[in-house]
Amino acid sequence: MKIVKYQYKGKENYGIMQSEKLVCLTDLAKNYEIDLPNTIEDFIKSPTAEKNADRILAETTSSERDAFSIPTSETKLLTPIVSPPKILCLGLNYASHVNETNEKRPDQPVVFMKPNTTVIGPNDKIIKRPFVEQLDYEAELAIVIGKQAKDIAISEAPNYVFGYTILNDVSARDFQFKGSQWTPGKSFDTFAPIGPCITTRKQVPNINNLAIKTWVNGELRQDGNTRDMIFSVSEIIYHLSRIMTLKPCDIIATGTPSGVGMAMRPQKWLNVNDKVKIEIEGIGILDNTVEEK
Repeated sequence: MKIVKYQYKGKENYGIMQSEKLVCLTDLAKNYEIDLPNTIEDFIKSPTAEKNADRILAETTSSERDAFSIPTSETKLLTPIVSPPKILCLGLNYASHVNETNEKRPDQPVVFMKPNTTVIGPNDKIIKRPFVEQLDYEAELAIVIGKQAKDIAISEAPNYVFGYTILNDVSARDFQFKGSQWTPGKSFDTFAPIGPCITTRKQVPNINNLAIKTWVNGELRQDGNTRDMIFSVSEIIYHLSRIMTLKPCDIIATGTPSGVGMAMRPQKWLNVNDKVKIEIEGIGILDNTVEEK
């Protein structure tokens, strides 16, 4: 399933993305007298919701689902989780990115956090403050945690993943490297576009071999693959869950491949009206435009 949160005629709901339409999952479930949570966050937390949704989709015909569907073009897609408990991010987790930045390959995950005030959705504006001169993009596969996780073995880690989405780890490089901590340059409002959907774990057969690409104004900048990760999804969950308890709806951004603006020669920073498009194979496409305020 590709689960989306959307707005239609002034109301928010969640549903399933199928081609050019959205199936309103809650309305479909009510019609067949099956209970589903009212919010996408409660859907993720529920131990039975995904199974019930799978059953509804398996037992209904295409025409039956069409009766509870809306053309995607008539909706506004929203970020799937507007206020995640935690947004954890990895730096230097792709070998190609380590090489392009001339950094040392890490022995342990390099971890930092973003506040949830950074979160925006598909087609929302990335806000560039006038005093930021070095605005950059980072395409990242993001893990959505499905249940509480603490001290999780690598072999068990996939069982704690609800699904995957896209996160653009927008960065103000001139603030990121002013001190020893990256947080200031990573934490401006709107610096975490997330979406367009959450693709459930079982729909991604091999998370370790997905193409990940970024275009800026139609120019291909990043062209990588998750097989280039230094720490895999399971290893990331293992390391993080030893440090802190992971909660349902936590989001973990897993690092970016080579091709960031900072590493280009000459450097290519994001400017006002630039259009950033990120695509991850099997997940979807996340589009955002830069605006100055």
